[in-house]
Order: sequence, then C-alpha cells, then structure tokens
Amino acid sequence: MAEDGRSATEIAYKEIRGHLLDRRLPPGAPLREAELASLAGVSRTPVREALRRLDAEGLVELLPRRGARVAPWSEQELEDVFALRLRLEGLGARLAATRASAGEAERLRQLAEAVAIASRRRDARRFDEITRANNAFHAGVLAAAGDDWLRSSVGAVVSRALVRHTFERYRPVDLRRSLAHHHELADAIAAGDPDWAESVMSSHIFAARRVLLSHRAQADRTVAGANE
Repeated sequence: MAEDGRSATEIAYKEIRGHLLDRRLPPGAPLREAELASLAGVSRTPVREALRRLDAEGLVELLPRRGARVAPWSEQELEDVFALRLRLEGLGARLAATRASAGEAERLRQLAEAVAIASRRRDARRFDEITRANNAFHAGVLAAAGDDWLRSSVGAVVSRALVRHTFERYRPVDLRRSLAHHHELADAIAAGDPDWAESVMSSHIFAARRVLLSHRAQADRTVAGANE
C-alpha cells in the first residue's frame, strides 16, 4: 500500500473516479470504504479523503451515518442542470461571438473537428475521448467569452460524468447533430454574430437534454413493466 498520505489519497481518488466515470459503479450504488481501499491498494483513510473530493465534484453522495453512494440523478436535478447550462453557456456563446479573436475562432474550428475525429473511434476509449474533446470545445467557447466568473460557474454545474453519460445514450443521428452544432457554433462565433451563436448553443443543449431525459423515461418504463 502507498505510505505517503497525499499520494495515497490521489491514488484512491483517481481509481474511484475512474470507476465512476466509466459507469462501472451505477448511480445509487453503495460505496464501501473497505472494498474501495482494496480496489485502490491503499488504507481506508485516503479513501475517505478521496470520497470527500468526489462529493464536492457531485460524483459521490455522502450520507450521514450511512456512508457513501454513487450520486443518483433525479429527473428534477437533470432538468435543473440543463436549465442552468442553457442560461450560462448560452451567455458564454453570445459573449464569445462578440469577443473572440481570429485565433480563438480558428481554435474553436479545430476543437470542433477534434470532437468529430474522436467520434470516429471504435475502441474502448471512444466515449472518454469524445467527452475530453467535447469538454475542450466548450471550454474553448468560455475562454473566448473572456469571463472568469462565467467559466467557473459552468464548471461547477457541468459534471464530466453527466456529459459522458449523455454521449453513451446518443444514437448515430444524435451524435451527428451534436457534431454539426459544434461546427455551426464555431462559424457563428467566427462571424461575430451573438444571436446566431446563442441560438445554436441553446439548440445543442436542448438536444442533449432531450436525449438524456428520454432515455431516463424509457428506463423507468422498463423498470415499471418488470415490476408488474
């Protein structure tokens, strides 16, 4: 086992987080310290520290006197997240269209293409790479907006796990639409058109919201049918 407290916590954090992001631990599943310590090859103390960090990120839920579990997503929570994204990222796109330099606009075109390239992968890393490239694109939009408060606010709202989970539910037609939104958004920002940019970003977020909520509704119907 790792001896150094900081390195042991980092090991535990990365190991547990990897399982959460890979969806190997489903929403609502209990997280037992002894099992996680064995998984990460550390003692239980760094596991507790790692769980506190993951709780702050919204990936884990710490329950008083009941331990921890994988953070579940209620329908209302999903609605709230997408409502916030709509306002914050819509504003970010609008500001980016009025503030982006020529270099930043070109960088967004490159990042949009990077998402498209990642989507063509067919290996086990596909969704990780799509999520990474997608996050880089959205971060690029916020960087071009030039508002640190807005960037930190979006970071507090958007969970990488939720983004990855959404991509996993995309049909080919959904993914093609998402990729087209990225390219169109880059064009709108390059054109310096804030109304166009905000409109595309809104459509992009509405589409992602519909995919995830539709999948959740279908899953609920499946569970209800199995219980009849």
